[in-house]
Amino acid sequence: MKQIAIIAPTASGKTALSIKLAHETDSIIVSLDSLAIYKQIDIASAKPTLEERDGIIHFGIDEIYPDEKFDVIKFIDIYNRAKQYALSNNKNLIIVGGSSFYLKMMIDGISPTPTITKEQKSIIDLKIQNNSTNDLHKFLYNIDEKYMKNIKINDSYRIQKALEIYISTNQKPSIYFTNNKAVPIIQNINIYEISWAVDELRDRIRQRTKIMINDGLINEVIFLEKKYKRDIAPMNSIGIKEALEYIDGKINKNQLEEKIVIATAQLAKRQRTFNKGQFSDVCKLPLDLIYNKITKFYLK
Repeated sequence: MKQIAIIAPTASGKTALSIKLAHETDSIIVSLDSLAIYKQIDIASAKPTLEERDGIIHFGIDEIYPDEKFDVIKFIDIYNRAKQYALSNNKNLIIVGGSSFYLKMMIDGISPTPTITKEQKSIIDLKIQNNSTNDLHKFLYNIDEKYMKNIKINDSYRIQKALEIYISTNQKPSIYFTNNKAVPIIQNINIYEISWAVDELRDRIRQRTKIMINDGLINEVIFLEKKYKRDIAPMNSIGIKEALEYIDGKINKNQLEEKIVIATAQLAKRQRTFNKGQFSDVCKLPLDLIYNKITKFYLK
């Protein structure tokens, strides 16, 4: 089995490229997208339709409902299932998406998770419920400055994990991770990144935003709000939160489009920055050149 990863900012053309490559390399696809994983969020996530998937097996799409919890452990489970399917069916594997944090975590590895008792879980849940992310960061910083100085104040995932480790083991996270080394999930994977000029990518983002709105984004968000209310994580996602503002009468449709475009462009910038800082060995090429580069890899 050969496996590659295709990363790039949102609206870069990753989906169409991966499906074309999957046909030509006999591959399955693992979606690396934190919104496409949810069922019933189809337009806001810009996930490929069944028709667009064109018969290619996808993992990581429509895996859970919007009110279910999702974290990197869940994604690792999805990847492991996809890998086993690929091996059992003599397929190659393509990881593709904009949420490359999960790819980074699988390459770096994750330390074993400590066992948490029911009593400890209650303590953790109560502390999270009664404190802001900033407060939890300060609390943990006072306990373990060495570890927490590298954790951003708004990184709720790592803050919660640090809290769980401290409560369940009574150890500083830095000591716990020293004694429990991370085990890589993925080794020796070729990573390809699609590059776009900033102005060209923004034009693509605007075009995709227009399509999303025309395809029924507002009706999709109305359905989601009616079924799940507003206090679930996906309702804070780009496209959904702006549509809620429109539904509330706070903005008009032109402002809706503009706000989504701006937020998506800002996300794309963060994605580019993350990829540049976290992945050292990446083949970065424009969309019209990267296809040939990848196919040459499969011909080796």
